[in-house]
Amino acid sequence: MPNNLPALERKISTVLATRSECFIAHPAELAVLKAMTWDELEQFAIDNGWRVVSRIGGRQIEFYNDAAARLAREEP
Repeated sequence: MPNNLPALERKISTVLATRSECFIAHPAELAVLKAMTWDELEQFAIDNGWRVVSRIGGRQIEFYNDAAARLAREEP
């Protein structure tokens, strides 16, 4: 887990609490996410009840609330 991932997780969570999407485009924040493989990034999103999408040639990563991921987390 990258060192700054918990701080970025809090930021994404805070934004998604009030908006439907969170765009990560700042180079320092992207570096934290790009230190992970795509599978790790998807698992990170699923673990938090989010969906992740990479757009604009990888210069932006988007997170969205994902009801299906949240339900899967709650089931025993």
